[in-house]
Amino acid sequence: MKITSVERDKKNKDKFTVYIDNQPAFKISEEDYLSLNLYEEKDITGDEIDYIKNEVNFRRAKSVAVKYLSMKLRNEKDVYSKLINEGYSRKTAERVVEELKSLGYINDKLYVQKYIFDRSKLKPKSKKLLKLELLNKGIKEDDIDEVMADWKVDESVVAENLARKKFGKYDLRDEKIVKKVFSFLHHRGFSYEIINEVVSKMKDGSDY
Repeated sequence: MKITSVERDKKNKDKFTVYIDNQPAFKISEEDYLSLNLYEEKDITGDEIDYIKNEVNFRRAKSVAVKYLSMKLRNEKDVYSKLINEGYSRKTAERVVEELKSLGYINDKLYVQKYIFDRSKLKPKSKKLLKLELLNKGIKEDDIDEVMADWKVDESVVAENLARKKFGKYDLRDEKIVKKVFSFLHHRGFSYEIINEVVSKMKDGSDY
């Protein structure tokens, strides 16, 4: 087998697609391509190709993932998607993710804990909506449920605080304002039972 041509990747400029016998065989970083002394018309064996696919690219992808994780906490899907976007194969991305999970670099339960904590401080929402957001981020439902089971929060208190902050100065005898409160809280995932409770409390505590 022979390296017949090499093309620089249009999306990832530091990567090459290497063609073997005129067929795309693998992608490799420019640095690794040069360090392995690869070049057009060079003969290459099947074992060498397997080594590049399974070991060289794995080590490079792992380095990319660790650097990505060092910036902030990421979940499993984030890291996998990052590696795919960097041009690594699904097999390589999956292998890197599994190894980093085993080493503790990736921990989706910890990610859920931090996500819930941050949201509860910066932009409170219902458990239902938080769960939906986490599911959309690719977190497994079991991991979300396990963390949320230990998260003690009175959703009616959260909803009331949100409503008072936004509508506390308004007259809730006005049905238009009541409808706005309902829409506001419903959009944040609170049940109609909780919303009714909040509206009743706000009406009872009104000075109007």
